[in-house]
Amino acid sequence: MPGTEFFGKEETEGVNEVLTTGCLFRYNHDELRRGIWKARELEAEVCRFTGAGYAHAVSSGSTAVSTALAAAGIGHGDEVIVPPFTYIATIEAVMFAGGLPVFAEVDETLCLSATGILKALTPKTKAVLLVHMCGAAADMDAVMQVIDDHNLILVEDAGQALGAFYKNKSVGLFGRTGAFSFDFFKITTAGEGGLFITDDEQRYKHADSFADHGHDHIGNNRGMENHPIIGFNYRISELHAAVGLEQMRRLPEVIRLNLRNKKIIKDTLGSVSEVSFRRVPDPDGDSATFLNFFLPDTETAGKVMDQFAEDGIGGCNYWYTNMYHFINQWDHVKDLKSAAPLAIHHFGAPQDYHNLDLPVSQEVIGKLISLGIRASWTEDEARKFGENMKRSILKVLR
Repeated sequence: MPGTEFFGKEETEGVNEVLTTGCLFRYNHDELRRGIWKARELEAEVCRFTGAGYAHAVSSGSTAVSTALAAAGIGHGDEVIVPPFTYIATIEAVMFAGGLPVFAEVDETLCLSATGILKALTPKTKAVLLVHMCGAAADMDAVMQVIDDHNLILVEDAGQALGAFYKNKSVGLFGRTGAFSFDFFKITTAGEGGLFITDDEQRYKHADSFADHGHDHIGNNRGMENHPIIGFNYRISELHAAVGLEQMRRLPEVIRLNLRNKKIIKDTLGSVSEVSFRRVPDPDGDSATFLNFFLPDTETAGKVMDQFAEDGIGGCNYWYTNMYHFINQWDHVKDLKSAAPLAIHHFGAPQDYHNLDLPVSQEVIGKLISLGIRASWTEDEARKFGENMKRSILKVLR
């Protein structure tokens, strides 16, 4: 968890700056804050880093995805193609927007494939919610060809991929709107937080209003602001923004260290002939938060994970049985269980979620193990960790 590895005096000083003003609210109250606007600074830093025309900070990565869907015009009854491998928030965001998730195949990029999207298309398909999983971009040339050929709306959930680029363009900027997460487990963390980005001014204005009860944020009297649209409260606090701002400033160095340590471990595991690696369409744009590698099959991957546990090797994820990241465990989604009726209960699910035909995804995720890279490792620590992993893997394979 690189973000939490580098908490320091800068984050403390940023939070204390906010506390000394007494203004934890991100809007108005100019007389209290003495020129301190942490959410605005965070948004500007994200724009600078990503090259986005506009950014808007919100309360979580989940609300960033919800904001991205709303600002892109996705809502009641719209069919949205989604991956079966993602954090569950992606699917929740579609459902709570009133949309209807249509699951499509991922491939060894760990993201939706162009082939998978094409196979899932129907005359009712309106959008694709593309997730850039585990720190690297999807195959955007192929994906954008499908988006453009079929006149689809693309929204990008880059919750796990802040710092990732594809051919020098930040993830989140290929479609109408994009979203990042700043939660506790991400490359940059605000504790809780998220960022919406876009290059479209009108989409930004919609996001800015949608995430704050429809306020237009014009003028200095909040009680007299106009409300161009209906919205809700997805605001970030100045305290969270203060932490996120300092974390953003650390990001280039974190990525540099991630890349170094990832290469050391990848080179070590690469000497095992039965181990292969995730396809990264643009290696130069990798944020290197994970080393994703494949064993020959699902059974072997499970045995390797058991061996890691026996040998005390932590930090690895086996998503195939993870309760929140792969569709096999999403019984509440398959059964459409919710506290109150959703649009999908009225329209009906566009697929039989209990009997999805996703053989490629099942194979890919079944044999996948993901190691979270620690930027704080020294080179020697990374090398030793890789050697320990290799020994455990060979115990299973040999």
